[in-house]
Amino acid sequence: MTKVAFICVHNSCRSQIAEALGKHLAGDVFESYSAGTEIKPQINQEAVRLMKQLYGIDMEQTQHPKLLSDIPQSDVIVTMGCNVTCPYLPCKHREDWGLDDPTEKSDEEFIAVIREIESKIKQLADRIKTNFL
Repeated sequence: MTKVAFICVHNSCRSQIAEALGKHLAGDVFESYSAGTEIKPQINQEAVRLMKQLYGIDMEQTQHPKLLSDIPQSDVIVTMGCNVTCPYLPCKHREDWGLDDPTEKSDEEFIAVIREIESKIKQLADRIKTNFL
């Protein structure tokens, strides 16, 4: 099965949401992982709260912040749009989603980013299913 890694600087918010939604919405199409070049001690609590509220997913029960060295080599690398140079990771396909960091923003702005990630996960799953990558 195709392995997809969602990469962000701290692996605490957008990449964690993408990993959770990848597992939830596309677990039959690809394996989802997330990691960061640095990590924070816990997943963003607003992300945890909103993911529980919107999807019934408790990210703290199934995920934790991880470094790049903690995940398997992946076929697809998706960077979240952190405006930093990501380290080189071998892969078959790489793309950047250019997502704004919703940390410390309103619930509405946070939910907008979550919905954008949901849409991009579904599009990615369709592309993988049809070998369009």
